[in-house]
Amino acid sequence: MDPAHLIDTARKLLDSRAGRPRQADLKRAISTAYYAMFHALCRNSADCLVGKTGAKKSRRAWRQMYRSTEHGFARAQCENNQVMERFPDEIQEFAAKFIELQKMRHEADYDPDSQYWLADAQTWIDAAEFYIARLNKAQMRDRCAFAVWVAVKNRP
Repeated sequence: MDPAHLIDTARKLLDSRAGRPRQADLKRAISTAYYAMFHALCRNSADCLVGKTGAKKSRRAWRQMYRSTEHGFARAQCENNQVMERFPDEIQEFAAKFIELQKMRHEADYDPDSQYWLADAQTWIDAAEFYIARLNKAQMRDRCAFAVWVAVKNRP
């Protein structure tokens, strides 16, 4: 899943040519912005721990690593400030926004009384896009350390 395509999909849900977006569209847009960040995290883990696309990597291993990232575990790891403070700003900021957007996604998906404005959804989509780009610009060694941190359970 390409995170950029999910960002595009989220923006399409807010398309004003069809009139003012409904609450369902605003909620789906926020949820989709979160999934863009989540899939960026999954892709980062698979690329770092198995290798980027190419003939020499195992597609099955790449897919397994991609699919091994768990929403709750990744969030918990991102919430561990003692470890996260050792990462560079790009990764710390991605992690902080990932936590926030996951909470927003839960509210948007599961709270029937939650209400959003167009500006709310646009802000979350823009933030997801920005912090995904920041993650992708981080040094590879830091991205790979982050991949291990959010995808692999630590055994003392």
